[in-house]
Amino acid sequence: MSEKTARPIAKLDELLPLLKGLPGASAPDSEIMEAAEALRPAIAAFHMEAIRFRMHTVDRLLKSAGDDIRCRRLFDELRVELENAGFQTRSHSAP
Repeated sequence: MSEKTARPIAKLDELLPLLKGLPGASAPDSEIMEAAEALRPAIAAFHMEAIRFRMHTVDRLLKSAGDDIRCRRLFDELRVELENAGFQTRSHSAP
């Protein structure tokens, strides 16, 4: 882990336990947990496409799970940390 990735990974570590608490997220085949956990190696490897894909997937699944306010806040903070570190988390400009 580099200095560039430390803060985003720390924020992801805060988010993961909250995501596990979402309905259905503790199931072994939980798509939201699979996508969120796959962010760690993507961030560590500076893999922009994997980060964008996983962030989009977690965002979409978080919305479909009811958009828990605590999860949403941490997810948005993770996005900010990634963007501050120079990672692109969106395939287009946000409004």
